[in-house]
Amino acid sequence: MAKPAKTPLWLTICTALRRDIFDGRYGPGDKLPTEAQIAERFGVNRHTVRHALARMAEDGVVRSRRGAGVFVTARPTDYPIGRRVRFHENLRAAGQRPDKRILQIETRSATAGEAQALQIEPGSPVCAYHGLSLADDAPIAVFESVFPLERLPGIDTALAAQPGVTAALREVGIDDFTRGSTRLTAVAADAAQALHLHLTEGDPLLRSTGVNVTADGVPVEYGRTLFAGDRVTLTLDE
Repeated sequence: MAKPAKTPLWLTICTALRRDIFDGRYGPGDKLPTEAQIAERFGVNRHTVRHALARMAEDGVVRSRRGAGVFVTARPTDYPIGRRVRFHENLRAAGQRPDKRILQIETRSATAGEAQALQIEPGSPVCAYHGLSLADDAPIAVFESVFPLERLPGIDTALAAQPGVTAALREVGIDDFTRGSTRLTAVAADAAQALHLHLTEGDPLLRSTGVNVTADGVPVEYGRTLFAGDRVTLTLDE
């Protein structure tokens, strides 16, 4: 029987240091312990520590200053959850640069749960948009948005040309929409989610499940977003 793959030591260090930052042990501008101190804490060599710090620097969590050390740059992003959830607007309001990366756009049949949320018949065609949300080039969430194709013909083409959901919906005639319902739960990252978010399998994620509707209350999007728990603080925006 094959043994389960072990988490690389450098990734374990990344996860631990991210948790320290999230818990407030180190804040923006604070200096992290030296490579030697981190190596002693985890019982590893300094090369492994450098690998971990390099990955955190790539994600925008820390920055290195020659001769001075490594400093925290990132802070958890306040992300309002309310009637008007707009990814790009939320990130810009938090002083960060938003971006989205398309992972997959597929046409398939709606599951029973999706059909109920979108008020369509089970098995009806839907466009499922899988993507990665980034803030200042650092991944903060993976998501899947499901759209009813018969109600929104051409949404798949619009999303392929413009990853932003608001702009894509506008292209197919939906000029405005609001959040009809939101459900928040805590879950553990699976292997694929951890890979996309540069986390360790089992790390905490915040899952937001919601339905966006038109002014007439017609559902146009059923979305599931999984936020990295150490990078986002979900806030209730009335």
